[in-house]
This record gives sequence, C-alpha cells and structure tokens, in this order.
Amino acid sequence: SLQDQFDNLEKHTQWGIDVLEKFIKFVKERTEIELSYAKQLRNLSKKYQPKKNSKEEEEYRYTSARAFLATLNEMNDYAGQHEVISENMTSLITGELTRYVQELKQERKSHFHDGRKAQQHIETCWKQLEASKRRFERDCKEADRAQQYFEKMDADINVTKADVEKARQQAQLRHQMAEDSKAEYSSTLQKFNSEQHDHYYTHIPHIFQKIQEMEERRIVRIGESMKTFAEVDRQVIPIIGKCLDEITKAAESIDHKNDSQLVIEAFKSGFEPPGDVDFEDFTQPMKRTISESSLSNSRADGKSEPKFGGKSKGKLWPFIKKNKLMSLLTSPHQPPPPPPASASPSAVPNGPQSPKQQKEPLSHRFNEFMISKPKIHCFRSLKRGGAGPEDFSNLPPEQRRKKLQQKVDELNRDIQKEMDQRDALTKMKDVYIKNPQMGDAASVDHRLAELGQNIEKLRLEVQKFEGWLAEVEGRLSMRSEARRQSGLYEAQNTSAVNSCAQDRESPDGSYTEEQSQETEMKVPAMDFDDEFDDEEPLPTIGTCKALYTFEGQNEGTISVAEGEMLYVIEEDKGDGWTRIRRNEDEEGYVPTSYVEVYLDKNAK
Repeated sequence: SLQDQFDNLEKHTQWGIDVLEKFIKFVKERTEIELSYAKQLRNLSKKYQPKKNSKEEEEYRYTSARAFLATLNEMNDYAGQHEVISENMTSLITGELTRYVQELKQERKSHFHDGRKAQQHIETCWKQLEASKRRFERDCKEADRAQQYFEKMDADINVTKADVEKARQQAQLRHQMAEDSKAEYSSTLQKFNSEQHDHYYTHIPHIFQKIQEMEERRIVRIGESMKTFAEVDRQVIPIIGKCLDEITKAAESIDHKNDSQLVIEAFKSGFEPPGDVDFEDFTQPMKRTISESSLSNSRADGKSEPKFGGKSKGKLWPFIKKNKLMSLLTSPHQPPPPPPASASPSAVPNGPQSPKQQKEPLSHRFNEFMISKPKIHCFRSLKRGGAGPEDFSNLPPEQRRKKLQQKVDELNRDIQKEMDQRDALTKMKDVYIKNPQMGDAASVDHRLAELGQNIEKLRLEVQKFEGWLAEVEGRLSMRSEARRQSGLYEAQNTSAVNSCAQDRESPDGSYTEEQSQETEMKVPAMDFDDEFDDEEPLPTIGTCKALYTFEGQNEGTISVAEGEMLYVIEEDKGDGWTRIRRNEDEEGYVPTSYVEVYLDKNAK
C-alpha cells in the first residue's frame, strides 16, 4: 500500500542521514589523529633540538650534525602540514556536513509531513463518500417500505381514505429523501474520485519527487565530501615532498672529509712524536747513553738531576692508560733466552743475552722521569676546574696557538667596542661644545679618560698575547722545517731532533718553555695516577712459580727470583714470553721456559 511505501522511504532516508553522520564522525576522528600526530612530531623535533649554551651547540659545526638539525626543522614543518590537513578537513568537511545534516533532517521532516497530510485528506474524503453512500442506501430502503405500505393501505377496503392519503404522502416524502440522498452521494462520489486522482497522480508523486531529489542531493554531497577528503591530503603532498627533498638535500650535504678535518683541527696537539730509542750496547763496558729523543729524562746540557717525589709508584704517560705503557711495556721483540742448563740457574743469570753488568730497567728510568717536578700545571688541574696559566702553556702547542689566537681576537673586539664608545662620546662632547644648552661638555671627560685607560690596557694585553702567539707559531714552524729536513723516526738524524729537545712537551702533557724565556713555575709534584684510577687493571688468569732466576734487563721485562710465586695476567702468545704481575705496581714479561704456570680454570 501507499502507507507501506511511505514507511520504506522513511527508513531509507533515515539510513542515508545515519551514513552522513557516520562519515562526519570518521573525518572528525581522522582530524584528531592528524593533530595528535603533528603534536607528537613537534615534541619529537623539540626533544632533539640542541639546548642553548650547551656542549651540543659546538657539535653542530659538523656537517652530519647540521644535517640532523635540518632534518629536525623539516620534521617541524612536516608536522605543520598535518595540522593543515586537520584544519581543512574540519572546516571543509566536518563543519559543512554537520550543517547540511541539520538542513536535511528539516527537509525530510517537511516532506513526510506533507505526505501524511495528503494521506489523511484522502482518507477523510473516502469516509465522507462511505457516509453518503450509506445514507443513500438507507433512504432508498425507507422509500421502498413506504411505497409498499401505501399500496397495502390503498388495497385494503377497510382503511379509511384519510389513512390512505397519509400513507401516500409518506411514501412520496421517502421517495424524495431517497432522491436527495442519491444526488448527494453522486456529488460526493465525483468529488472523491477527483480528490483521489489528484492524490495519486499529483500530490503523492510530487512528494515522492521531492524526497528523491533530497536523497540524490545527499548522495552527491557525501561523494563530494569524500573527494574533498582526498584533495585536502593531496594539497599538502607537494609541501611534504619539499620537506622530504630538503631532508635529502641536508643528507647529501654531509661531508665526511670536512668533518674529519674539523676533528683533526680540534684535537691536533702539535707535539713531536718521540724519536727512535738508541741501541744500547752492553757487550762492552762503556757508559750507557740515552737519546734525548727517547722517553727517558734527558740529563744533558748541564742540567741538574730532577728531584724525586715522595711516591715511588710508577707514573704513566698522560695520554696512555694504565696497563698500556705504549710499546715499551709490551712483549719484547727479541726471542726469550733459553733456560739455564746447569743445576744452579743463578750461575747463568740471564742466559746468553744477559749483560755482564747490572742495567737499570727502563721502567725505573721511566718512573724517575715521570715523578720529576713539572714546570707547569698538568691537565688534571684543568679537568677539575683549576685555573690554568694565563699563557695557556698547560696546553699542547697547536691547542695553545688556537687559544692564544682566540684571546687576541677577543681582545681586539673589546678594543673596537671601547673605541666606538670613545668616538660616540667625542662626538657628543663636540655637540655640547657647539651647543652648551644641550649639556655640559666637561661631564664626559671622566668617561673619556676611563675609555682611554681601558683601551691602553687592552692594547698591552694584545701585545702580550701576540708575543706568546708569535713564539708558539715560531716553534711550530721550526718543528715543521726540522721534520721536512730530517725525516720522521730516523735515529741517525737525532741531532735534528735534539735541536728541538727543549721545545718538546713535558711528560704531563704540557708545553715546556725554555729557562731563558720565563721563570720556572714552582708546582708540587703531581701524580697522573689519579687521573686513570677508573681504568681497571688486567685480571689475573692464574699463578706461576719461577723455576730460575731471571734479571729482566730488557725493556718490558721484570726480574724474578727462583721459587718466587707471581700472578699470571697474559699467557704466552707463541713468542715465548709470559706476562706476570708481582703487585699492583710491578708487572712485565718473563721467558715462558723460566716459570711454571698454573692457570685458573674459572678465569675469563
């Protein structure tokens, strides 16, 4: 029926509105996701941004760090595009569709209201037709009964003429009422047919047409919204692509050579590498000579013996960690001596390679060298916040040159600032002289005098630091010239190396000045052991017993007595030497054949 069709259309149009509202909810949740994603991206970018006035800012002079910073900035812009997506979807889809749904609901309500009204009107017309029909039927029956009663009365001879006349009049009245009812029924029927025709061929089709147009507009609108959903994303793709292109460009700008050079420039010390250790011939009784290019302390040039410090603990080179005494304390390069053939090992103290005379071990001379009083502050004072010398003589030559150059540049900038202030005050004074009403010219004289004194002090400072800078640059150039002429690590050219011996760094890593140029600084003996206490010593892997007496006179070896028990810290690696330790300060190599090793099974 028509009512059923209205019910079906009402359900379908309500489903269409539900689809629109579902799409609106979907887009709304998408915008929330975009905003959340953008916020997380911004927080991520902010988290990894370098903090102001921190060490991280210095790291961004490297191209790789700058590329990473550019990536962070581009990710910030990338997050902004996702915020644009959220804003556009909210304004172009969510807001518009929400208003449209409200309008659609009102329109739908109006159409179905008109449909129900038309349906009620036709039902009323039908009821009127039915009532008129029943009335006409009733009047016809009443007229037939009245006619039959008249005919009966007229045929009965016993009825008076007056009764017959009354029956005849009653029959005529009923017949007239039936005619009137017939006319009314006919008119009502014609009216109903007309209304019914208009209802089914005009009113209802018109209402259905409006509902159809409404539904088609809804379908078109949701399709356009889906297109907008895609277009909003597509509009930011070029900008997002540009962000990604910038990230790629930043990555391609990374220059590994440049970064490596920056590291070299930052940590280049300018120290001369130690020269070759001279060969010491023990086969003839002669005075042992030590090359000044070695790591031992030079006693030449009439210099007095350095005083020993209070500690006897061996000192380490400042750039070498504990248990790693450069190559001097590594396994000896010559083959180990064979064990003594006689029953008394002491008769042959050190095999065929042992010298006839006692030789002071190099480690003892190295310790003696390291405990000598340093002439300047060591690195430890700088590391722990101590004040370094004004001329930066505690730094390696190349680093000292950089610091001095920075100081000179800083002082020149200060001088320029003071001169600018003086020029401004001079101009102000000239204005006051020409126009006394503007101010007192004498009021700026005191400030001008102060500026003049400040400039003079700064110039003296510049001269002082420039002198130190010229001195360092002269030494560096002299070293470079010596290195070009003599060649590096050649023992026969020790004279060229010795010519720079007094310019060489001191054992504590500082740069030593000549006695004739500055007064020796009275600094107490400082230990470098504290600087490396964090370094764990090599673990013991077992014990050993000395089968023979061995007087370790070669570099890197240690003396042992027959029957002595010691700790093993490194096995024989095939070269015939075993590394042992007596206590915390004494360790070295002994011939494997001179000891009996007991390894710990649980040792790592």
